[in-house]
Amino acid sequence: MSEQPPPPPPQGGWQPPGGGQPPEQQPPPPPPAPGPPAPSYQPPPPAGGTYQPPPAPGGYQPPPGGYSGGAMAPPNDSQATLAMILGIVGLVCCGLVAPVAFFIGNASRNRIKASGGTLGGSGMATAGFVMGIIGMVELVLVILYVIVVIIAAAASSRSGG
Repeated sequence: MSEQPPPPPPQGGWQPPGGGQPPEQQPPPPPPAPGPPAPSYQPPPPAGGTYQPPPAPGGYQPPPGGYSGGAMAPPNDSQATLAMILGIVGLVCCGLVAPVAFFIGNASRNRIKASGGTLGGSGMATAGFVMGIIGMVELVLVILYVIVVIIAAAASSRSGG
């Protein structure tokens, strides 16, 4: 028996070692056919007649602890809170603090605008500012009323006496 020379390698690029013979492989299995999902085990409803709805499709579970997933709000300016409190006090019982609420509210609004979003509480500062204005108008009206009453009392004591 005479030996034959090995066949020449095929043209066209690199070939794996082993004489150009492809390794024996099985073809990959076909992908599973799409269809309804396989039924999963559902525990029976609890005794006592209360029905628990099945879990949402896709396995979604709401985040625990009331987490909203959003960014945290910037901290409120402490002067904004103070302006709102003084504005309420100025309207309800002591009009003398209304001008203080006005000035503190105005300063707090300016500070919040200048912060570029790093401070919050603009609504409280504006509320204190507006209530300070209303309280000052109220204070001026009360002062004018007291002056008119004093003048009227002085005029009646002169004419009656």
